Amino acid sequence: MIKIKFAVIGAGKIGSHHARILSKLPEVDLVGVCDVNLWRAQLAAWKTGSVAVRDYRDLLGKVDAAVIAVPTPLHFEVGAAILGAGSHCLIEKPLASSLDEAKALLALSESKHAVLQVGHVERFNPAVLEAIPYVRSPRFITVERLGPYDPRMSHIGVVLDLMIHDLDILLTLVGSEVEAIEAVGAHLISPHEDIANVRVRFRGGCIADLTASRITFEKCRKLRIFQKDSYISLDYANTTLKIYRRKVPVIKSLRDVEVIRPKLTQAEPLRNELVHFIDCVRHSRKPWPSGEHGVEALKLALQISDELERYEVSGHRAVRPLVPSWMQDLKAIAKDVGKDLLP
Repeated sequence: MIKIKFAVIGAGKIGSHHARILSKLPEVDLVGVCDVNLWRAQLAAWKTGSVAVRDYRDLLGKVDAAVIAVPTPLHFEVGAAILGAGSHCLIEKPLASSLDEAKALLALSESKHAVLQVGHVERFNPAVLEAIPYVRSPRFITVERLGPYDPRMSHIGVVLDLMIHDLDILLTLVGSEVEAIEAVGAHLISPHEDIANVRVRFRGGCIADLTASRITFEKCRKLRIFQKDSYISLDYANTTLKIYRRKVPVIKSLRDVEVIRPKLTQAEPLRNELVHFIDCVRHSRKPWPSGEHGVEALKLALQISDELERYEVSGHRAVRPLVPSWMQDLKAIAKDVGKDLLP
């Protein structure tokens, strides 16, 4: 079997995990780990038996495929260079900073006949994969994605940082066009929104309520789907899934409800994602999620970001000084001493 020559560009937290997994896959030859911070690239390369590279341009034309895990504002520059050289790309979410950049990457991948997959890794969560067959015409969906502040992601807001995972899942499950969006939020630590609450109305009648926060000390990542014949409860973080399904037309007691607890594998979602990408590269298949899926998720995320901006401009900005004093203190700490003292 001819191995696929891979590079990982961006050796931060996510990029290092990509390198770790790729180095253990028998069909992969990890030829380089790249980062502008050479020490970080060297550490990841040492752990994976690869070679450290400081400039991604040194890899152009030398690899069959690359994982791009650099900061979002650099996705277009690096992605365009890799795709332009004829290499396949898995680009971490969001696909790009703007819709124009995302569409340009998609067009370039098509012109070069290169596989372009977007790193919406929650699609590969075993609980999500098992839940999909049970989803039939959802009427109401609630999503919570809460976690602690990460200074590395302060260059984008919580919608592009965290909520975009759930927007991609929503678009996958509902299968209907977005009709209307309502959004509120606030930025408390970073220059962008750190917490957001969004309601998305779909043309088919489904309504989804989403809450995303990156200023919550305890993690919570849950999805609940309500439909006419069943209720689906999914926990991303703990990889659990329960389906409550009616057994009779009219429920009179709990005995009329069937509880299904599918047996889930504990496979690492990121590994599932990479294995799928490799299969698409080897057999010239369209990936899931594709570049088109990445464009659609980004489009919805940017629409929500615009709605949040209008919310603040309309005068709600004035209410934000009501943030508790301890949160203002935390913001001051973040500015003065950096990420080391943050959760």
